[in-house]
Order: sequence, then structure tokens, then C-alpha cells
Amino acid sequence: MKIKESDFDLFKKLKIKSAIDLALILPKKIENLNSTPIPKKDEICTQKIIIKNVNYNKNQLFGTGFCEEWNKNISFVFFHPRSWHHKILKTGKEVIFSAKLTLFNNFWQFNNPKILNSFEGFIPKYQIAGIRDLKIQEFMAKYLTFGNLKESAIDDKYINFLLNLHAYDEKSFKMFQNLEFFLNDLKYIEIFNFLRRLGAKKTNYKSYKIDVFDINAWLNNLPFAPTQDQIKALKDIKQDLNSSEAKRRVIMGDVGCGKTLVLLGSALMVYPKQAILMAPTSILANQLYEEAKKLLPDFVNILFIKGGKKEKDLAQKIEKANLIIGTHALIHLENHKAVLVMIDEQHRFGSAQRQKIYTLNKKDFAPHFIQFSATPIPRTLSMIQSEFLEFSFIKQMPFKKDISTFCIQNEDFLKLNEKIKEEIAQNHQIIIIYPLVNPSDKIPYLSLEQASEYWQSHYEKVFITHGKDKQKDEILERFRDEGNILLSTTVVEVGISLPRLSTIVIVGAERLGLATLHQLRGRVGRVGLKSTCYLYTKLKEIPARLKEFANTLDGFKIAELDLKNRLSGDLLDGFFQHGNEFKFFDFSKDEEILKQAKEDLKKLKI
Repeated sequence: MKIKESDFDLFKKLKIKSAIDLALILPKKIENLNSTPIPKKDEICTQKIIIKNVNYNKNQLFGTGFCEEWNKNISFVFFHPRSWHHKILKTGKEVIFSAKLTLFNNFWQFNNPKILNSFEGFIPKYQIAGIRDLKIQEFMAKYLTFGNLKESAIDDKYINFLLNLHAYDEKSFKMFQNLEFFLNDLKYIEIFNFLRRLGAKKTNYKSYKIDVFDINAWLNNLPFAPTQDQIKALKDIKQDLNSSEAKRRVIMGDVGCGKTLVLLGSALMVYPKQAILMAPTSILANQLYEEAKKLLPDFVNILFIKGGKKEKDLAQKIEKANLIIGTHALIHLENHKAVLVMIDEQHRFGSAQRQKIYTLNKKDFAPHFIQFSATPIPRTLSMIQSEFLEFSFIKQMPFKKDISTFCIQNEDFLKLNEKIKEEIAQNHQIIIIYPLVNPSDKIPYLSLEQASEYWQSHYEKVFITHGKDKQKDEILERFRDEGNILLSTTVVEVGISLPRLSTIVIVGAERLGLATLHQLRGRVGRVGLKSTCYLYTKLKEIPARLKEFANTLDGFKIAELDLKNRLSGDLLDGFFQHGNEFKFFDFSKDEEILKQAKEDLKKLKI
């Protein structure tokens, strides 16, 4: 679509990148300023009237007139009339009124009508701040053409639908009056347009030549049997590694599904070449390093790079390493030779960090990327993101989770205290999550600071930490080894494995999203230990979404529940889009429309 230079600013203001974007800007309403053939009660009517008489009384200008087309006398009234009303409304004068019509003293009456110079037809009202409706109409007339819409490769029937919708004639007016019948067409057009643009952004890089190392003997000799989903994910990765194109894959698994095994198996598959593994925190990176040393064969040279002080002979160590493990500091790693880059808990990295990760080693060849995420996303979202990424799902659990979830209120505190004492007596651990570190007038819950006095005076071995605590990692490790109770904020959402943890209490649970609640609940029962999650609320009525959450442990079901309560655009990763960009397409309901759009786009690529 060729755009005039003088129109660039308006395109920017309207956030338009194609003719379809323009066509999806629909007016908030359409005014019908054609001649209304018959009077209609309580509807806006437009008609030519000959003024018969005019009166003025208490800020009202009123009178009667005759409508030739209706062959009826009518009345009219203006509240708080201006001086120009008096000049225009003279006996014998012909005027065009447009207003809601009512019956008053057996007369049809125009209340506070607009006075028009002529019958103006159908007028779209876009009501976009800072842009005149007329300017948008001119824009539509200039750029909304069959040829421009055809550039999007969408089917002709949708092009004709959009052109008919924006014609602003009798047919178009009726279409807008019955827009709900055309909603699926608008949803299809919107998601088709979005997917096509997404596909166009995809850049392909050549991958390094990898002779995939056979890991079957390693898998057979592990101290536990891998699940079928873990095996399937490793097969998917093997397929990627054999590709001449650098692949991006997301391994999507629920909390505790055993992603670490897949991660280490992937690193082993590229042996003797190099793999990089990044974790969001040093505590998690260290945990992965310990797992790698324990599970990978001795011949794999594993290097753990701690943030901060530079190690002696680091360049030589990097040169020799088969697997490099560290935090996001690895983004700045130079002179590595990685053919595979893995990111654990990828959603914990900021979008700028992720972009930097993607540019690692982009020369003539690029490494394969695998992102691991314990935050399941709705199917609809994974189907959209699959324009950019391959997906593997791990739903089976190495251990059957035995977690009961209860919604509790103030009157349940004594029972909760008893439960905590019982668990400590069994050498189990408890985490209590508070919404804030410091007191706040805006939140009706105790802060971490306020609550700590009670727990420390009633229990032994109580540890406290939060997001800004510089000793956080050290405190979590000490709690793991010797603690009874940990008081924290949502800092424990991702990170350290706590095998003795059997109870989690989430204070002010209604303030958190279901995905966050699920991550927090996932801290308990990691090795099949019978566990409990308490959702504490001060609300008189326990919210329905908390009750629904309490009834399922399936992260994928929870992602769908979360979807019902959030704007679709909020769910999309910043890498794809910001904000709630979809006006018509609904993530929680429109999976079938999405499937159709994807199928149609696939056919176009043939």
C-alpha cells in the first residue's frame, strides 16, 4: 500500500500498518441523516419541516410546523436556545430537523433537534481523540480499496465484507445495526492479519552442523525412569538439532514436571560441542549445576560461572567447557562456541534481556534456542506463538502431586496454627507469603515486617526474606537446611527446591493472579510429599476464581481459568505485542477461528 508522505503522521497516530488495520477501525456509531420516510417513536428521525409558529417561554423555544412527506403537523422544542436559533426559526421558513421523536399531546415532537442544511446521508462517528471524524472518512475513501486489502492475501469474501461495511449506505447501516451476526468475520480478519504480520517478522538463521550424541544409554542408566512426556520432548529437540535451520523451542511444563532432565539431556545431545544454560537467579543456576554434576556422565566438562568476580583462566575454561551454566550474566559472554542456548524460567528474564539472548552468536550461523517455562499458557496463546516458536508440552509428573488447597478466613486461624505445629513435629517446613514487606494503609493485611513478631515469638527457626533482600539466596539455603517457617513475599515463586516443604499459606490470595498462585503452590509437595496450600482472604465472600483454583492442580487448566479474568493482550509476551491489541478476537472463546486462520495461512505458503 503506497502512502502519501503527508499521511504518515495520521497512520502513526491510528497505529495503522496495513489496509486491514484501517478497515478494523469501526465507528462508535453511525448517524442516519437521510430523510426518514415515516415517523418512528423514540427513534432518531430526520425530516424537512415548514415552520408554522414559534413561541418563547422560560428558556424554551417551541412551536409547530408541517411535514409534507409525512403529511402531518409536528411540534418542536429547544431547551436553552441560542440567539441563532431565534434567527433561523421564523414562520414560513423551511428547515431540516434531526432528533429523537416522541408523542406529546397527540403531536409528533422533535426534542432539541439538530438543524441541518441538507440530508447528509449516513455519517460515521469514530470518536477518536484528537482526530476529526471527517479526516478519518477521507482516509478510508483514499486507502480502503480492494487492491490495498488484497495485499494482505485474505480471501475475497472478507475483502468484500469490509468494503460493504465501510460503504456507509443503507446496506452498511443495517450491517452495523446487526454487527453481532458479523462478529466471527471480524475476529477471523483480525487474527489472520495478526498472524500474517507475525509470520513476516520471522527470520531464519542457519544452524551449526551437529552430530547428535546418542543419549539412550544415559537415559537407561538414570536413577529414575523418565516420563513419556520427557522422552517426547527430547525427541522433539533431537529433530531440531538435526535441522539446518536454527530452531526456537519452548518446553512448557507444569511446576515439578522434571524439566531439568530434558535440559540436561539436550546439553548431552550436542556433546562434544558446547551448550549454554541460563537461569534467572544464582540460587537456581547453582541448583542446576549440582543436578548436572550428579546426573551427566563424567566426560562432560561442566563450567559454572558465578556473577561478579572474574575467575582466573576463564577464557581457557570457556574454551574447554561442554556445558556452561550461569545467570543472565552469560548474555555478555564472549568467545563462546555454543551451538545450543537454553534458558530456564524464561519468563523471568526481561524482554530486553531476551532480545540480547537471541542475538548471542548471530554470525553466519546461530545456535538453537530452547526456553523452559513452568508457567503453562493457554492453548490459544501457544497456537499464536507457534508462528515464531516450536512447542513441547510436559504434562506427566515424575511424582503424583498430593496437594490439598483450602480457602480460609479469619475464623480458621486457630486450626491453621494447629496444622503448622503438627507439620513442624513431623520435620516438615512451612512458608507464609505476605503481600508487602512494609506496612501500607491501602492494604488490609499485615506486612512481612508486622507479622514477623508473632511468628518469631511463638515458633523457633523462623527465617525472613523478600525480593530486595541482598542475603535472599543465603537465607533460602539456610532455611532449606535448618528452618521450620519461612516468612516471605512472592520471591519464592521460582527457585530453590525444598523437599521438606509441606505447607504454604498465601495471605491476601485474592490480590494475586492464578498463574502466580499456581507457581507458589508448586513450591510444596515437590517429591510427592502430602501437602497443603491455604489461600487466606479477608473478603467476606470467597471469590469464585479462588474456589475454582482450589479444585484443580492442572497448570494448563489454571491458565485457561486465568484467561477468563484477564485482557487477552496482557497475556502476550512483550516480544510479540503490547497491551490489549485485539478488539474482536477473544482468546478464551475463539480457538476454532484461530485454527481456521492458521490453516488458511499455511495454504498460502504452499
